[in-house]
Amino acid sequence: MGYRPLGDRLLVKPNPSEEKTKSGIVLPDSAKEKPQEGKVIAVGEGAKDDKGKKIPMEVKVGDVVLYSKYSGTEVKIDGEEHLIIKESDVLAIVD
Repeated sequence: MGYRPLGDRLLVKPNPSEEKTKSGIVLPDSAKEKPQEGKVIAVGEGAKDDKGKKIPMEVKVGDVVLYSKYSGTEVKIDGEEHLIIKESDVLAIVD
C-alpha cells in the first residue's frame, strides 16, 4: 500500500456498518452508526517518552481493534475509507 503512520498512530480499515437492523429494516446511510471496530493495516514506530526513549506499540498489523467512536482522521486510500488514529484511542483488541 505504501503508507506508514508516524509515531504512535495506526492506519485502520473500519469494518462495514450494519445495512439492516436485527428486525430486517434496511437503514439509509444517514441512519447508520459510525463503525467502532476495524482491522489494523499499518502501525507507526511508537511514541517517545520524556527522555527520547521509544515506547513500543502494543497493537500490531492484522489486529482487530475497538476504538473510540469519534476518534481519528478519515482518509480515502484507493477509493476505500480508512482512519488514522492514535494508539491511545484504541479501547481493546478483539480476540
